[in-house]
Amino acid sequence: MFKRYWKLLKTTGISPYIWTILSILPFYFILQSPAMYEKIIGVALTIIFFVFYRLAFISKGWTVYLWTIILICISVVLTNLFSFVYFAFFLAYLIGKIQDKIAFFVLYFINLFITSAAINLELFLWKEQFVWQLPFVLIVWLSIIFLPLSMRNKKVQGQLEEKLEDANKRIAELVKAEERQRIARDLHDTLGQKLSLIGLKADLASKLVYKNPEQARSELKDVQQTARTALNEVRKMVSEMRGIRLKDELNHVKQMFEAAQIGYICEVDLPLKNVSLLSENILSMCLKEAVNNVVKHSGATTCSVTIEQSLKEITLIIRDNGRGQVTEDDFSKGSGLNGMRERLEFVNGSLEIANENGLTLYIKIPRMKKES
Repeated sequence: MFKRYWKLLKTTGISPYIWTILSILPFYFILQSPAMYEKIIGVALTIIFFVFYRLAFISKGWTVYLWTIILICISVVLTNLFSFVYFAFFLAYLIGKIQDKIAFFVLYFINLFITSAAINLELFLWKEQFVWQLPFVLIVWLSIIFLPLSMRNKKVQGQLEEKLEDANKRIAELVKAEERQRIARDLHDTLGQKLSLIGLKADLASKLVYKNPEQARSELKDVQQTARTALNEVRKMVSEMRGIRLKDELNHVKQMFEAAQIGYICEVDLPLKNVSLLSENILSMCLKEAVNNVVKHSGATTCSVTIEQSLKEITLIIRDNGRGQVTEDDFSKGSGLNGMRERLEFVNGSLEIANENGLTLYIKIPRMKKES
């Protein structure tokens, strides 16, 4: 039972030793009183305080007001009779746990006003037992100001973080759904047409096998070639769907440029920081597509790949000395630029083009915010 109680105290964020001392202290102050009836009243009020404190924690609705007001009254009585002000710390913690905004601020200001008035009254009366504990009284008074606000702000921040996590999960699901749709479109556009063609040619070949064997063989060769083409396209799609790390893609880029006899300059500092695997995959695919364009269409003799990392974004720069002259119209001509832009939109990235002594592509993706 004691271990369970101790574990519960640890979850409050305040040392269990502090809670234990504050629970025992009222009896010390009460026993200092010379009159027996005052001791009995003090012990009874302390027990009632802890009973109502428990009720306040498990209550909902208007009863929270009732129990908290009663607790504030008991705290003030103990402050005036026995110079014991430390129950205000319990009240500060209780009020900080209240979820309803209106109830929180109403009880917060009531507790602050009444406790401050009780402390000022004790200072005015200048009771010796109260005066010697002034440093601790000041700490308690500051706690009733800042502790509830701090607890509420922490709770609000936690709720916002939960909402942000849910939003990120939702975005991830939407990205997956969009990727599934893209894969479905690719499968339909690439495989659907070719499989239909294979079916038609196979039917035609079966009809011509006896009437015109030569034409049937020709049709079957077309079926074979179409099947191989479809298989290669499926392999290409599968390789693109796999996670591509930028380091691996840069090695592949180096090999491509060496094979094409194009001078290659690489200024990349790896690994990338605060970048999700999805963003890195998209960067790698964009780099692959851009390099393919350089090798096939640019006529360049040199090409450089640079990555610039700032606090807000990461910029991949591919610069070649080829013919350039790429405009927005080229995005619809099957050069892969439109596909790069669509991929970048998944991660709120952007693609910019500059025709300066060749062609320069600026591929930008935002950094992920580092979790505190």
